[in-house]
Amino acid sequence: MTDSTIQHSDVFAIALHHRFQWEEAQQSYVILFPEGMVKLHGGAGEVIKRVDGKATVGDIVAELKAAFPDANNIEADIIGMFEMAYGKAWIRKVN
Repeated sequence: MTDSTIQHSDVFAIALHHRFQWEEAQQSYVILFPEGMVKLHGGAGEVIKRVDGKATVGDIVAELKAAFPDANNIEADIIGMFEMAYGKAWIRKVN
């Protein structure tokens, strides 16, 4: 993960050996992987649930801006979530 600059044209998918799902017991979205589980709070789950290996970062930003029009600085938050998830290898770049 040497290049952490996220571009609007980038496409990501959930990392291999990772699974994204709603966890009823946690009442949140989680990422499951062989070493454990990450509980995603608030908007983090909204971002990652749209990571499907087809939608670009720009598509996801536009969809979330439309879904949450009153959220201030949402684009920076979304890009920050992509940077963190990519840096922690929860997602992988496919394009």
